[in-house]
Amino acid sequence: MLRPLASRYLVAAALAGALAACSGGGASDTAAAGDAAPAGGVPPVIKERHDNFEGIGDAFKAVRGELDKDAPDFALITAKATDINTRAKLIEGHFPAGTSVDDGFKTEALPAIWQKPEAFKAAAQKLVDESAKLVTVSAGGDKAATAAQAMAMGGTCKGCHDQFRLDDKK
Repeated sequence: MLRPLASRYLVAAALAGALAACSGGGASDTAAAGDAAPAGGVPPVIKERHDNFEGIGDAFKAVRGELDKDAPDFALITAKATDINTRAKLIEGHFPAGTSVDDGFKTEALPAIWQKPEAFKAAAQKLVDESAKLVTVSAGGDKAATAAQAMAMGGTCKGCHDQFRLDDKK
């Protein structure tokens, strides 16, 4: 009896750690009042990308919350995975030239996004692919398979953050 309970906690802890990388964590990607910004203010795309990533983080939190339950709501997980997939498809278009910290904007987007556009495009596509897999797997109602795919998707988020997002908490 103790062994299955302990292994359940181990799986839950591993899942929580992997998926935490995809949470927004209060990230800011907008120019603060008083910050130097080019004439004309902040391009709307900067707010759009910030809001998009916040939405991805919120959806991930909902997925994690369901997977922590004994009887997850797979319809909710599938809906949140679909939301992540839809939002992931927008990522590449949210980083046009002229919207970096080098252009005077307060953003957590590292210059590597613009310096290595093919690598960034591949990282964004990987999230599209992994979130699509989560949609499919979660629709099957298998908690273990859904948790495994959610962890894989979380690893995709972490990999992108490690290369392309400022971690000001280090």
